[in-house]
Amino acid sequence: MSWDWQFYCNDTATGEAVAGCFGPGGKEQTYLQWMLHAWGWTLTVSLLALLLALVVGSLIGIIRTAPNKWLARFGEAWTELFRNIPLLVQVFLWYHVLPSLFPVLREAVSSSVLVVFALGFFTSARIGEQVKAGIQTLPRGQRYAGQAMGMTLPQTYRFVLLPMAFRIVIPPLTSESMNIVKNSAVAFAVSIPELAQFAQQASEETSHFEEIFIPVTLLYFVSAFAINRVAKFIEARVRIPGTVGAK
Repeated sequence: MSWDWQFYCNDTATGEAVAGCFGPGGKEQTYLQWMLHAWGWTLTVSLLALLLALVVGSLIGIIRTAPNKWLARFGEAWTELFRNIPLLVQVFLWYHVLPSLFPVLREAVSSSVLVVFALGFFTSARIGEQVKAGIQTLPRGQRYAGQAMGMTLPQTYRFVLLPMAFRIVIPPLTSESMNIVKNSAVAFAVSIPELAQFAQQASEETSHFEEIFIPVTLLYFVSAFAINRVAKFIEARVRIPGTVGAK
């Protein structure tokens, strides 16, 4: 079997070879440019969804351990709702159902933003579970000690519980962060021009299945591995000697 990688320098519209694989001024789009553009969309959707998931998931994890039963029940309901509905179904709900119920979403919000919300909220339920577990791992006396020193409950979370809990849950949060890159592939279902859509369309146009899916797989790996390395660096910097994971 002989592989032909030259097609990456072909224009996607005419099929003609473009010198240097990049047209003058970027006017022509080669398959290489298309793939890099799709990678950019994958990273954009993944990172925005990750940021949303970390913020919302942390809040959900916190309120699930709060003494207020109504807040705890809301957190439990959020987790059960977004964790038990398949991600692809959630994407279709955000893209087709909610804009029909709320026309302002169709007029003012792009499809990529809706996918970010779907992917972010789906992952927030999983992150909320991790944050809750991290807080519950801590000795109950730490909360009592903070309040005995005159701290309010929010201050106890801010200065006593969360700094330790987040250190404990960095490894599982790393896995969720890597998964969000993989899960971003569902965006192709609503025509977001990311890597999965590129791989599907370009392979159908060129019939170079191996030459397309091998680089796409490597780009997914590089993206997830980069997140892993960043998380490992953060974990090493915030590690407290004598605690879990310390060396």
